[in-house]
Order: sequence, then structure tokens, then C-alpha cells
Amino acid sequence: MSGVQTAAFQAGAGINPADVLLGIAAIVVTLLLVWGAWIAFGQLRAWQEGRASLFDMFWTTARAGILLLLLGWFIR
Repeated sequence: MSGVQTAAFQAGAGINPADVLLGIAAIVVTLLLVWGAWIAFGQLRAWQEGRASLFDMFWTTARAGILLLLLGWFIR
């Protein structure tokens, strides 16, 4: 944004655009971490009940972790 656009946004919204962007990024990261925990606990439950092997649990959790790392890199 140019200086004029930033000033207009701040005058209209009463908040800095960088703060809005930080808030949106924080919400997205929180949702991604909840999703990752849901995947990990779901796989743990499937392994405990015998519906998945230990390898499946590790592999699915590792893929979710890699995806979280990549998305976190793009969000920063």
C-alpha cells in the first residue's frame, strides 16, 4: 500500500493495516495447528484401536507436519 492508502485505511478503520494482517495470520496459524492436532490424535486413536499400523500413524502425522511447515513458511 502507498502512504496515502495506508493513511486512508488507518483513518477509516482506526487500526494499522499491518495489525490487521497480523491478526488474520494468527487466526490462520491457530486453525492450522488445531487441524494438525486433530490429524495426530485421530491417527493415534486409529492405531490404538487397531485400524492403522504404527507406520501409518507416523507417516500421516509426518505428512501433516510437513504441510504445516510449508504453510507456515508461506504465511510468515
